[in-house]
Amino acid sequence: MFRKCCTPSNARYRFVPMTNLEDLVVFVRIAVVGSLSEAARDLGISLTVVSKRLVRLEQALGVRLVNRSSRRTSLTDDGHSLLPRARDILARVEEAEAALHARGTEASGILRVTATIAFASGQIAPRLGRFMARHPDLRVQLLSTDRKLDIVRDNVDVAIRQATLPDSELLSRTVAPDRRVLVASSDYLSRHGAPAMPQDLADHRCIVLGDPPVTDWRFKRGAEKVDVEVGWTLLANDGVAAQAACLGGAGIALKSIWDAREDLAAGRLVELLPGWAPPSMPIQAVFASRQHQPARIRAFVDFLHDELRLEVQRYPEIAGI
Repeated sequence: MFRKCCTPSNARYRFVPMTNLEDLVVFVRIAVVGSLSEAARDLGISLTVVSKRLVRLEQALGVRLVNRSSRRTSLTDDGHSLLPRARDILARVEEAEAALHARGTEASGILRVTATIAFASGQIAPRLGRFMARHPDLRVQLLSTDRKLDIVRDNVDVAIRQATLPDSELLSRTVAPDRRVLVASSDYLSRHGAPAMPQDLADHRCIVLGDPPVTDWRFKRGAEKVDVEVGWTLLANDGVAAQAACLGGAGIALKSIWDAREDLAAGRLVELLPGWAPPSMPIQAVFASRQHQPARIRAFVDFLHDELRLEVQRYPEIAGI
């Protein structure tokens, strides 16, 4: 709030802490209606509360704001000086509240989204034009990385995960089905042959992702389950590089169907062991909390869910149908 400085030639008010803005509301109302009792009636509170709030404000500022008498109420010189400032403060607070309310109902501000390099470039970035056209007040920061960012520490609004989620207090929503496919190029297969069983992978050149590398590849056929510990010949720290190496004949890779679908459809990659299914896991949007969730998060997750659902309808093989 304001407190008058001691410099006589340049009396000003500086901000000091106060309990709340209700004292200012009471003061402005008294100034408008010219009476403590009328102010109490207008505000729907008792005359005692009005009087206490006015006294509290005067004590906080160290000045007398209102002359009270049994016949009339009038502002002091300090009261007249404070009134336009008080009105400005209350107007600014109302404006800020309105802006925050708008942000809670309309997508605006900066949306920070993280996803793997392959998924961000292949599935999210091409759709952002449509999304941002719907929400012109929104800016998007797309964090493409195969390193798992910490949502809270790295100030991420939404993380798109294509992996099993660890137990945590974070919330998630499934946005699309996903399945893993074992793939290789025709060039690789012409030189090394194709595995007939999952166990054969131990003798093949495999491209592995992760730090540490995920070398335990699991497969299922009906009730039969097989785990294979593959020996990698190429270790990549991002999925785009792994797929490029696979296309170049460097080895066999375990990829998301979202990343490999176009290369499979074009014949650049061949699916191996089609009767054996690696564990599937849905693509999930992960965020910190649903409580007071900004509209930008709800809008993006809804948009991505709807977009990917249409993609699955066009290409049922994504879901393994």
